[in-house]
Amino acid sequence: MSERRPRTVGLLGAGVIGGGWAARFVLNGVDVQLLGRSPGTTERVRQMLVNARRAYQRLTPVPLPAEGALTFVDSVADAVRGVELVQESVPERLGLKQQLLAAVSRVAAPETLICSSTSGLRPSLLQVEMDQPERLIVAHPFNPVYLVPLVELCAGQSTAPETLLRAAEIYRSVGMHPLVLRKEVDGFIANRLQEAVWREALWMVHDDLATVQEVDDVVRYSFGLRRAIMGPIQTYRIAIPETSARRSMERWGPALKLPWTKLIEVPELTDAFLDKLAEQSDSQAENLTIPELERKRDDCLVAVLQGLRAQGCGAGETLARWEQRLLDRGPQLINGTGPLRMPTRQIPSDWLDGSGQITESRSLQLCGIATDNLLSYIGVDGGYRSNVGSYYTVETHLSHLRDLYVGDQVQVLTQVLGADDRRLQLFHVLMRKGDEGPAATGEQMLVHVEASSGRSGPVQGKVREHLLKLARLHAELPRPDRAGASIRLG
Repeated sequence: MSERRPRTVGLLGAGVIGGGWAARFVLNGVDVQLLGRSPGTTERVRQMLVNARRAYQRLTPVPLPAEGALTFVDSVADAVRGVELVQESVPERLGLKQQLLAAVSRVAAPETLICSSTSGLRPSLLQVEMDQPERLIVAHPFNPVYLVPLVELCAGQSTAPETLLRAAEIYRSVGMHPLVLRKEVDGFIANRLQEAVWREALWMVHDDLATVQEVDDVVRYSFGLRRAIMGPIQTYRIAIPETSARRSMERWGPALKLPWTKLIEVPELTDAFLDKLAEQSDSQAENLTIPELERKRDDCLVAVLQGLRAQGCGAGETLARWEQRLLDRGPQLINGTGPLRMPTRQIPSDWLDGSGQITESRSLQLCGIATDNLLSYIGVDGGYRSNVGSYYTVETHLSHLRDLYVGDQVQVLTQVLGADDRRLQLFHVLMRKGDEGPAATGEQMLVHVEASSGRSGPVQGKVREHLLKLARLHAELPRPDRAGASIRLG
């Protein structure tokens, strides 16, 4: 990858797209020479770089390369001097782009790739005034450029095939997904799809069929979630379980002619077209059966929903509210004369590391779930959290004793080791079904924090009564062998 990654690129235009390109290249260790003449260019791009750094820190734990240098220049010649790739991102006006790209072609080195970020203009139109037009392609990105990986590569009539190959290697080296268009077409692929949805959304608001909020919510809470996993054609393919791709197309195709939308002109579903759809759909599925595709879809949807939940956004917020209602209704814990017992759960496949074992963070997560369940058991619900406060972990000790694998049935047993008006000490034992000894243990110290002050404060009301009663019951249990154990050498 380092051999394909350029050392220096020249960027023309410093708006949302140009600034995004600057952040993408700089954070991937590429030097950038940026031409942008509008007021506030320097501050705007530097702020975008700050945003991109923050996003990358959350995106991956893998260390990034040393940042490339960002240099602001005053002329086209300075921007393209000594670079391996030029990325044009000026406003979407054909005459402006033609004039600028022609100027670039006259001063850039003959081997320099020249790429345009245009969102819809065909590259053949952009090439007409250029010297060496064979080195120009469209490289259409998506905002924010530093995060969204797709870049559509489109060749013009004069573009050399090797230009596309070189460009694809460069964009791939900075973490992008280059998609080479088969034919030159206005708007390329993504924007033609986006505009079809956008056009219909505008008509719905125009005709008072929906508000802007309702249109956006429909997308965010339904098919928008699926689009991160599979596109529209593959989605319809698995809509009829245990059915071939061709049968799905035959089943759903006629509905496209119903007058549900403003845009109802559709291609005729001839045998030849159905065969093409089925062949390409089967190839895309990589020999996975419908049930296998459904499981893959579900696993990916779970990951998307959990990511949204972490941000309190859209369908993730809905998931969080549902979970809270489940907790407020009280977990189905078994108390009796022993520790509280969480319901048994099966280890899912995405909880494992490269060696096929459960990761440390997942063991901690199981302990955290058990703690949340205990708090709900003693009455710490949404109302209590808002009006009084809640418990927060200040210290955790985790011990791994046995490996856990995908499909294992695991239960967590929780014992209160001690409790007073402000502190709560818990001990968790992770048990695999069928084992006599624990797979892991976790010990936690929690402090009760007041909602009003954000500081440590006494537990109150029924929660206090239930907690102290449970603590008295658990005080009669044997103290776990590993409770209070410290880490030491020798």
